[in-house]
Amino acid sequence: MDSSTTEKPGKQRVSLGLLGAAAFMVFADVRVIAPLLHIIANEFKVGVGSAAIIVSAYSIPYGLFQLVYGPLGDRIGKLKVMTAAMAAFAVGTAVCAFVPNIALLTLLRFLTGMAAGGIIPLSLAYIGDNFPYEERQTAIGRYLSALMLGQILGGSLGGIFGEYISWRDIFLLFGIVSLMIAVAMWYATRRIPDKQNIQNRVGLVNFKPYYQLMRQPAARNVIIAVFIESFLFAAFTYTGAFLRDRYNLPYVTIGFMLGGFGVGGLIYSRCVKWLVNKLGESGLVGVGGWLMCACYLSIAVFQNSILFIPLSILMGLGFYMMHSTFQTQATELAPQARGTAVSLFAFNLFIGQGIGAAAFGRVVDSLGYVPCFVVAGVAIALLSVWYVYQKQRIRLG
Repeated sequence: MDSSTTEKPGKQRVSLGLLGAAAFMVFADVRVIAPLLHIIANEFKVGVGSAAIIVSAYSIPYGLFQLVYGPLGDRIGKLKVMTAAMAAFAVGTAVCAFVPNIALLTLLRFLTGMAAGGIIPLSLAYIGDNFPYEERQTAIGRYLSALMLGQILGGSLGGIFGEYISWRDIFLLFGIVSLMIAVAMWYATRRIPDKQNIQNRVGLVNFKPYYQLMRQPAARNVIIAVFIESFLFAAFTYTGAFLRDRYNLPYVTIGFMLGGFGVGGLIYSRCVKWLVNKLGESGLVGVGGWLMCACYLSIAVFQNSILFIPLSILMGLGFYMMHSTFQTQATELAPQARGTAVSLFAFNLFIGQGIGAAAFGRVVDSLGYVPCFVVAGVAIALLSVWYVYQKQRIRLG
């Protein structure tokens, strides 16, 4: 979309384009780490598994602070919270360019993760507020296009900067661009009323809605599923280091190869309406889980670096078939407090990823890459079977 607003009868809203620009930067910032992990480990003289602490340091506060951002967005306005978070994210990302050691980089990634947590989940909640459910998966699919581009270019740019320039300069570039987006969001927020502002303006953040959500079987299944999914997907973080150690590929090549994951997600975002009509939500979860399983096992078993390119694309397609379905269902768990529901979802998503990155880092350092990918692949297939079974059981019950 070309403007910062989109009109519907009686409603004015921030465009998916502007929300997508913010999401692009957050995801590019996340994915840039994979091709740079080996470089950062070498510069600071630590193991790859130990350097992956910067992944957990970002993911865990990202998830933890969802418990604050969700209710805060419902109370004072999602747009205001997103704009402030984007500005803080921009500053934190830029400062990462100047760190002298791994400890300070870890601290800054922690603070940046805190800020980043207020952007994508509240954007999804905002989409939920402004699109009816029958249109929502398509709208989320379009929004996800920006995330996919962030994944594609984040990994690719990370490889280019790591190979030819400096890993530090990519963080400075991301910080400057993010600050420009924050300014655009601030201007848009001033012109567009946030109708959620009229509700619950006073009082401290109340955590009781989280407890009430977890008492609902459908909500509980979605939250458990996304935690396990993100824990297992954390194994993919090590594919960049795996390609370097096994095939000794240039970092720029690794960056472009990892960008295939985003290509798979982009394919999903363009075909989402057709896929939903053909497979339904349970079919998307089932097929996506088994597709990821096949990709993990193939990466572990086959000794061919070129094969990683189609496998990365298929991994991205499978992941978003499963994950986007979970996201869409999360936007309808509590329509009266959508920011809270989506933030609980994101809390478990990033806590799972942070814990998973640390756990699989121990596996990589002690046993190697192959056991890491095999365990993740088998487990994610079992997750898809469990979730489809639980969904059918709730429907019949």
